[in-house]
Amino acid sequence: MSAATGRDSRRSGGRLRVVLILGSTRTGRFGPTVADWFAGRLGRRDLDLDRVDLATAGLPDQLTGLDEPLPAAVRALSERLCVADAFVVVTPEYNRSFPAALKNAIDWFDTEWAAKPVTVVGYGTDSDGSHAAAHLRQIFGELNAVPIRRTITIAKAWQRFAADGTWPRRDPDLEESVTTTLDQLLWWAEALRAARSKTPFVA
Repeated sequence: MSAATGRDSRRSGGRLRVVLILGSTRTGRFGPTVADWFAGRLGRRDLDLDRVDLATAGLPDQLTGLDEPLPAAVRALSERLCVADAFVVVTPEYNRSFPAALKNAIDWFDTEWAAKPVTVVGYGTDSDGSHAAAHLRQIFGELNAVPIRRTITIAKAWQRFAADGTWPRRDPDLEESVTTTLDQLLWWAEALRAARSKTPFVA
């Protein structure tokens, strides 16, 4: 159930705004390492990056009724999502899907996601995050977002990063995947921003 609606961003021109959402909230999580790494790749592009950590966002676990006022934390995050042009979701894979905290965060919002592209950076131990990414594509599609074809998946993530959080060795396949994923995400972000500016999206 979606309990929130938000004003759409209809900014035309200027730098694209990408919101990176860190979906893991568990103690001892590895997510910040993966998010830092991908934020670094986003930082090489000409865009504005807003990083949302669900561990500190303060979203309530229980959704309000449609006629109830929204909690302050929900209103605050809604404003940040509304002005986004694209989303990157960084998530671990738990039991062939993604964390409950991430589903809770998605369900708090509705029009904030609409007519904007989304990609996923999934990671795991034996899994590579692809099941989590597949489930997220279905959910975001239901919310009128545009899940792009390209995603990033990383198996055995704990073994592949150095102690300081950097990528420890050259990986041409991964670098190519990151480049093509960001190219596709930003193409859709430009195209959909222009479309929203011309014609407001109607759910």
